[in-house]
Amino acid sequence: MSDKTKNKPSVSLDNLPDLITIREVSELLRVSPLTIKRWGKKGKLPAIRINSRGDRRYRKEVVMRLLGENMGIEE
Repeated sequence: MSDKTKNKPSVSLDNLPDLITIREVSELLRVSPLTIKRWGKKGKLPAIRINSRGDRRYRKEVVMRLLGENMGIEE
């Protein structure tokens, strides 16, 4: 087991804030951060830009809806 995976805390749905980072989203959906950025550009997963650097954050409820669609759960 490498040091990265041994010390890496897993992302839990219970303790996530309302706005989550690209890294957290990518871990939840099990895709690369680049895929998350691409989905944002296509409108599949809209990002909220914060601060002067333009960091991306994603609404937890939108990510949860997308996660449900990926798992085949209908609302």
